[in-house]
Amino acid sequence: MATARQTSRGNSKVRNNKTLRIGFIGAGGIADLQLRLLAKRKDVAVTALSEVNPETLQRRQAELPDAHCYTDYKEMLKTEKLDAVSVCTPNILHMQPTIDALRAGNHVLCEKPLSMTVAEGRKMLTAAKRARKKLIIGFQYRYDPRTQYLRQAMEEGQFGNILYGRVQAMRRRGIPNWGVFGRKELQGGGPLIDIGVHVLEMTHYTMGAPTPVSASADMFTYLGNKPSGGIQSMWPNWDHETYTVEDLAVGRIRFDNGAVLHIESAFAAHVPDASQMNFQLMGDKGGATWSPTVIFTDEAGHMVNKEPAWLADTAFDKVFERKMKGFVDHVLYNKPTIAPATDGLKVQAMLNALYASADKKGKEVSIKL
Repeated sequence: MATARQTSRGNSKVRNNKTLRIGFIGAGGIADLQLRLLAKRKDVAVTALSEVNPETLQRRQAELPDAHCYTDYKEMLKTEKLDAVSVCTPNILHMQPTIDALRAGNHVLCEKPLSMTVAEGRKMLTAAKRARKKLIIGFQYRYDPRTQYLRQAMEEGQFGNILYGRVQAMRRRGIPNWGVFGRKELQGGGPLIDIGVHVLEMTHYTMGAPTPVSASADMFTYLGNKPSGGIQSMWPNWDHETYTVEDLAVGRIRFDNGAVLHIESAFAAHVPDASQMNFQLMGDKGGATWSPTVIFTDEAGHMVNKEPAWLADTAFDKVFERKMKGFVDHVLYNKPTIAPATDGLKVQAMLNALYASADKKGKEVSIKL
């Protein structure tokens, strides 16, 4: 697409050695929240955006008159002097913009999942290493206080050896009626790669990020490829004619330390709750659930349930804000990140293996990183 660069100039934020100049590749959807949260920081300047949708681009120009707007992200990378780039595109467009931004000398925040395939993910990690730039994955739920509490409990040995994990990301009738969430060729899959990835990644993180070695799965499509039929739901009238993803995915993952994880993820399933995100862990010394946040263990000769007396705000906006803070602090102040690209590659390998197994009617598939 030809470049349509706007003429607005003169960013109002003064550049100094503690200001992060950031550009966006993809300015719709998830970028809304990122931009709103970054606007609160005095050490960040959103200096450029690229977006192929002219209406979205026009809206962003009105909202951010000091930002330079493009329809061609390559032109943005070539023209602008940036420090970092946030990639907020559909899954199929994660790899190349990320690699191009890294090669242009920028740190990158790539929204989840890392890519469409493990091979793509490897290329992204290699590009980051060669450019000596940081690549961070948008795994916001590991910034949730509930996840952090259970992760620290794991590090303290309260669970002992974790033997089993159960992941649930379920909607009763929550098929998106916007975007490309129902198109496998653009998204890579359905609920498993869209919402299941969130709970999978935070469970995997809480387990200590063991290396996956194999996976098996079954997937079913029975509602999304049909009209909504007048049933009341969060988002009725989805595009059933282009729907090529699963409604329900169930799978099993084995890890190199002997642990096993089961995952259930659905856009539309006949379950009790309208929407549920949760995970459970079982170890040889203790176990836990994420919601409600409880640790199950043995103390003083009794079985004990332990709950934190206080947790920081777990609202989605607050969790997302911690993710953006983690990104800025990592690239601007060199603080450690809890969402490295290496974790993103492991999660990608699990997702790809689950889909590959479903294509083979549940046959177990080896995972090679």
